[in-house]
Amino acid sequence: MDIFDVISLLGGLAMFLYGMRLMGDSLKENSSGALKRAMEKVTNSHLNAFILGMLVTALIQSSTATIVITAGLVGAGILTLHQSLGIIVGANVGTTVTGQIIRLLDINSSGTTWLRFFQPSTLAPIALVIGMVLIMGGFIKNSKSIGNIAIGFGVLFSGLLNMTGAVDSLAQSGVVEELFANLGENPFIAYVTGAGVAFVLQSSSAAVGIMQAFSASGLLPFKSIYTLIVGIYLGDCVTTAIVCSIGAKADAKRVGLVHIIFNLSKTVLVLLGVTAAHYFGLLDSLWERPVNSGIIANTNTIFNLTCSLCLLPLLNVYEKLSRRMIRDDIEPEEKYKEVLDALNPSFFDTPALALRSCYQLLLTMFRAARNNVDKSFQLLDKYDESLHQEILAEEENIDKLTDRVSRYTVELLPHLRLEQHVVILNQYYKVTTEFERLGDHAVNIAEIGANLSNTGTAFSQTAIDEIGVIVEAIAQILDETEKTFQNRDVKAAHEIEPIVQIVGELITVLKRNHLRRMSLGQCSMYADISFTNLMVELHRIAAVCSNVGVATVVRINPELADHEHLYFESLHDGGDEEFNAAYEEAHEKYFSRLAVADHMMPAEMPGVIYAEPDLEESF
Repeated sequence: MDIFDVISLLGGLAMFLYGMRLMGDSLKENSSGALKRAMEKVTNSHLNAFILGMLVTALIQSSTATIVITAGLVGAGILTLHQSLGIIVGANVGTTVTGQIIRLLDINSSGTTWLRFFQPSTLAPIALVIGMVLIMGGFIKNSKSIGNIAIGFGVLFSGLLNMTGAVDSLAQSGVVEELFANLGENPFIAYVTGAGVAFVLQSSSAAVGIMQAFSASGLLPFKSIYTLIVGIYLGDCVTTAIVCSIGAKADAKRVGLVHIIFNLSKTVLVLLGVTAAHYFGLLDSLWERPVNSGIIANTNTIFNLTCSLCLLPLLNVYEKLSRRMIRDDIEPEEKYKEVLDALNPSFFDTPALALRSCYQLLLTMFRAARNNVDKSFQLLDKYDESLHQEILAEEENIDKLTDRVSRYTVELLPHLRLEQHVVILNQYYKVTTEFERLGDHAVNIAEIGANLSNTGTAFSQTAIDEIGVIVEAIAQILDETEKTFQNRDVKAAHEIEPIVQIVGELITVLKRNHLRRMSLGQCSMYADISFTNLMVELHRIAAVCSNVGVATVVRINPELADHEHLYFESLHDGGDEEFNAAYEEAHEKYFSRLAVADHMMPAEMPGVIYAEPDLEESF
């Protein structure tokens, strides 16, 4: 043995860990949508949750990630602590899949050509070639991420081969034999060593994989590795519990605690079971026998699966114990607390969950702002101080939502690898500002109502009737905007634009009618500023809705991103038959109602001329 063998071993270890991380991260990235849907459908059955946790972990190759995500879902109120317990247990079984893949090292291909394709020495270069072709070619959807999965797989096996080669040299020096002989004679030291390695690597799969690489030396007896394996369980769950506890709510911390309690129980069960089996001679043929990677993988799977099935009935006991050990949070009542808590950094590694949290908060934010707009219109007809204060209080909540989701999207961006996720985040970032502005416009309209009340002025009945027409049009725009954002509905987004143009034309006509009434003494000169400001606010509300429609269309059709405004301008220019038909329908609807409102004017008053709106004034 010399320094070069050690360097080769460490280099192989580095490649192995990097390959595992790259493959796991890419798998999580590509499966995050399915993962989100699966997690949300978990039932109160521990068995169903167990199966879910096992499958999810087998898919993303990380029990730590599964449990941290589960803790985040519990903290966000999407899952209860009770529902999460089965997932925790299932994750411990699912993580053994990695070891079963690594056992391909044991394949003996002598005399059989086709088996050589399943040897790591063949799989590694094939995976690397496939990965590079996908990344450089880019000819399929998500080719870069799928290529990264293949590259990670290839690097993992390349590192594994490098480690086994270095271990062969170390084995000849007697270092490996002495090391594991000492561990076999002292189970406690072996247990602590396994826990320490898993804690440092933050991955039980990686720790077991390293043990499988060392098994190539042929010097690891079963008596040396079983306590190492159960020690690995403890080290991995301590890391997970720490991550779950950082800035988390009580139930999220309990997820990590239950994971520790479960693994301690599993340790006791394994040690008692192996000791009893050895005492009765059931392990005599295996005890001193050198193990290979296949035996290690099978031992790991059997330990986890057997203990999980035995301990599954005790999950309710673990839940009660965790509640006694971690007290409930004492927090002040806060409106929209649930959607705010859902913005959990734990979801950054699974972007679909993080984006879902953003979506829920933004939808809540829009509805709050829209509700404020509806309330503000009431103040124009009859001012109510208590209603005005409700609007102002809700505006503070909207501002808080804006601040939180803005910071969250900025923090989330570096974790996104799929272009689709980046497009969605860009849309969310844009509409955050628009929804916040919608709330501001509601406050401004409420202030107009307060000003009318404080100065003792009011709009004429004709003006109120005309404003009612445009308020109805605004309500329809807001309905289509909510449908657009909630359902990612491009058709609804296109329904916004014709009514937006009608609102612009209505504003032009209302201004002319208002000026005419003032010249005839039908409208108060003191109400002129309030009327003008109201038209500005209505114009801006329509603009907000138009921008939300644009953002949604661009999300569905990213190719429009560089010329989105030209696209919508072409609609207003009359080049689209569907737009023209919708425009004619809306024009007939709202201008006929405006004519009815004008007929309420005194008979002696000259009729209003509905001229084509000035393009500089129209929306």
